[in-house]
Amino acid sequence: MHIQVGNGVCGTAFKEEKTLVVENVHEFPGHIACDSASNSEIVVPLIKDGKKLGVMDIDSPKLARFNDDDKAELEQFADILLSHIDIA
Repeated sequence: MHIQVGNGVCGTAFKEEKTLVVENVHEFPGHIACDSASNSEIVVPLIKDGKKLGVMDIDSPKLARFNDDDKAELEQFADILLSHIDIA
């Protein structure tokens, strides 16, 4: 799915180049519902050598599912993943 930069949680995380943890997606202005069961979301931008590649987006049917520990672990996972990608 392609989401415009700045739109929804994914597009906002991509534009702002920062991880977004949303406790209740129904309260996020402009939220784009890709899954009708989604109630919370975490989005980690994937950026390597200054180049924006995309985002890692995880939804949950549980409100406030994601916390600071999840954020740190997913950002670390994204760093490991990006270290194995050649963008030359």
